[in-house]
Amino acid sequence: MAKKSVASLQTGSKRLSKAIKMIKSPKTGAYTFVEAIMDPSKVSDFLAKK
Repeated sequence: MAKKSVASLQTGSKRLSKAIKMIKSPKTGAYTFVEAIMDPSKVSDFLAKK
């Protein structure tokens, strides 16, 4: 089961988004969270790739 959270951030004239993705470790089976701040147009690509 995947969980995603996207919050929008504004700094000056740039608009940014923070994306959080859960990734399951193949070794232990534990979930870890990966966070990234990026342009809103690149969020779907970040969430789609494994």
